Amino acid sequence: MSSSATLSSLLSHFSAHQSLAAALLPIVMQSDDGAHDVAHLLRVWKSVQQISQHEGGDLTLLCAAVLLHDCVAVEKNSPQRHLASQLAAEKAGDILASLDWPNDQIEAVCHAIAAHSFSAGLQPQTLEAKILQDADRLDAIGMVGVARCFYVAGRMHSALYDVVDPQAERRDYDDKQFALDHFPAKLFKLQQGFQTSTGQQLAAKRSEQMRHFVDAFMDEI
Repeated sequence: MSSSATLSSLLSHFSAHQSLAAALLPIVMQSDDGAHDVAHLLRVWKSVQQISQHEGGDLTLLCAAVLLHDCVAVEKNSPQRHLASQLAAEKAGDILASLDWPNDQIEAVCHAIAAHSFSAGLQPQTLEAKILQDADRLDAIGMVGVARCFYVAGRMHSALYDVVDPQAERRDYDDKQFALDHFPAKLFKLQQGFQTSTGQQLAAKRSEQMRHFVDAFMDEI
C-alpha cells in the first residue's frame, strides 16, 4: 500500500477532524517504535473519544494532543526519559504555531502533552489533559499493555523474568532487567492514578485482565 493510500485510510478514523489529522499525521508516521507508532495513536484516539463521550472535553484540542503527544521519541531506558513529554510539548507548540493556531489553544494542547507522561510526574490541570493522560495510560494496561510491555523489553534486551526469583520475593524489582517485573513495579499501580470516572472504570477492567495474564504466566513457568 502506498503512503498516500495509507494516509487516506488512517484519516477515516478522525471523522470531523480529518483536515487536522491530514496536517499532523505525516509528521508522526515515521516512528520505528512499535509501542509508540500510528497504531498506538489510533488506540489512544479511540479511548479519548470513548472517555470524552461521557466526560466532555474539546475534541479538536484532544485530537491535536493525541497526534502529537509522542512526536519526540525517547527510549524507555534513556536517562532523558522523564523529559520526553516536555520535549514533545515544545515541538508540538512549534508545529501548531506553524499552522496558525491561536496561542491559548496551543498552550492547552502543550499542557495536555506535557502532563500525559507517567515519568514526567506532572498533574493535569484541564479536562483535556486528564482525558489524554487516561487514554494514554489505558494503552499501557490490559492485553495491549501486556504486548507493549514485552515489545519494549525486547527493544531494551531485557530477559522475560528472573529465573531464580521470578516474583521478586527476595530482591527489589528491576523492570529494566526483567519484563515481568514491570507489572508490579508500574503497570499494576497505574489504575490508582486515573483522572476521570470513565477512565477509572476502563482501567479496572484492563488491570484485572493483566492480573489474569500474570497468574497464567506464573502457572506456566
